[in-house]
Amino acid sequence: MVYKNYVNEIPSSFWLDENNTEFPKLSLALTEPNGLIAIGGNLSIERLLKAYSLGIFPWYGKDEPILWYSPDPRMVITPSKFHLSKSLRKVIQSSKFDVLIDTSFKDVIVQCQKIARQGQSGSWINDDMIEAYCRLYDAGYAHSYEVYENGELVGGLYGIALGDVFFGESMFSLVSNASKVAFAYLLQQSSYQLIDCQVENNHLESLGAFKMPRDLFIQQLKAFV
Repeated sequence: MVYKNYVNEIPSSFWLDENNTEFPKLSLALTEPNGLIAIGGNLSIERLLKAYSLGIFPWYGKDEPILWYSPDPRMVITPSKFHLSKSLRKVIQSSKFDVLIDTSFKDVIVQCQKIARQGQSGSWINDDMIEAYCRLYDAGYAHSYEVYENGELVGGLYGIALGDVFFGESMFSLVSNASKVAFAYLLQQSSYQLIDCQVENNHLESLGAFKMPRDLFIQQLKAFV
């Protein structure tokens, strides 16, 4: 558990006021754990939107307070860097899958919660997170890209959209290539200029994601959000 392991190293100034959506300056973010910048607060729409606009996102485990991060470097991808392999192109062209947007948001996030991930004993997507992001969806800020096969939801992703930036949160795949198809659709069929992938991920790196220094990432947010 991050909080338990680093509780003595976390500055008292990192604790957030329940009634104030301000965050500490990013220059104060810890290097270990990478990018930890705040603790506590809540998952209100106002606080989440403020966090994402600053390049901060919540990520915490069971029995931990809400932990807020802005890692350095940041994993991102742009449409021009997207690598569409021949095999994935064939899958898309085969019309095996149907891709829809925002028709089953809660189903997507629940599937992301359930999916087993290598090196993780459980999911960071708890019930409070699901409720918070469903509120963002109802408010028009959160979106899901859903992949169907024969009418069944088999893959997808969800995230937050602010301006020309899509902040990817999680994805899942119940059959081969389903999440990649959702990601390809996001990059090729939308007008987003920058996709935030948050932290290093070999799966996304194979599709063209790359590391961007946090300072540059924040500059990009100021230009596109």
